[in-house]
Amino acid sequence: MPNTLNQIKIAKSFDSATNSYDISARLQRYTGKHLMPWLPEQQALTVLDLGCGTGFFTELLSSNFDRVIGVDISNKMLNYTKSHRQRVNHLVAGDAYHLPFQDNSVDLIYSNLVIQWCENLSHLFNEIFRVLKPSGQFVFTTLLDQTLRELKSAWAQVDNDKHVINFKKDIDIKTQLSKQGWQLSSHHVQDVILEYENVLHLARELKGLGANHVPKKQNRGLAGKDKWQQMTKAYEDFVEPNGIYPATYRVFSGLAVKAIS
Repeated sequence: MPNTLNQIKIAKSFDSATNSYDISARLQRYTGKHLMPWLPEQQALTVLDLGCGTGFFTELLSSNFDRVIGVDISNKMLNYTKSHRQRVNHLVAGDAYHLPFQDNSVDLIYSNLVIQWCENLSHLFNEIFRVLKPSGQFVFTTLLDQTLRELKSAWAQVDNDKHVINFKKDIDIKTQLSKQGWQLSSHHVQDVILEYENVLHLARELKGLGANHVPKKQNRGLAGKDKWQQMTKAYEDFVEPNGIYPATYRVFSGLAVKAIS
């Protein structure tokens, strides 16, 4: 279970988003389904869905593989999965930095839009490497540094506080994997642009996903009404001719293999 203050706060954020998550998970559905062609064809595998959330993809994986284990930092998410996903039989509460599994015990780890919440990539990739069997596969998506650039730009015109998480660069991910003995056999970077009715719609979706926790934020309270109005006005620079508010998500998709030592 989480043993740092930041991980505890992340767990609480996702706890609070349990009932709204599936309604807001447009991006997660898109990126998760685009990982499916990279999955191995063998059925007799032990698979972890790391950061399984409400179990949507855990259930899909369970129809393809013999043993699928959903792992999440949020107990409320796990309880939701247990009560709503009939095909999911194995759930474990766990922190990605300290996975409760033996060395070399898992064939495949699937992780969809989770590792961007982990600040220490070295620790994270070491732990995943430890758990995977030799030649085991890590199939994942994460968000990169141009994510929510419209929102970042709008807030930058208001104050110097941190309102959006600092996502990693693609070179950070590739370099860290290479340092730790992974073979990145496939990867892809793309911008996914979602459309919103207004900035409030965007803010509500982020909150509904539990994605509103920003570490190292100076002002812990909500932005004041005046600041919010200034930011909303600044965001209008990005509004499309049809009145739609776009938000860009830069997605890194990767298939990494644990090299045989």
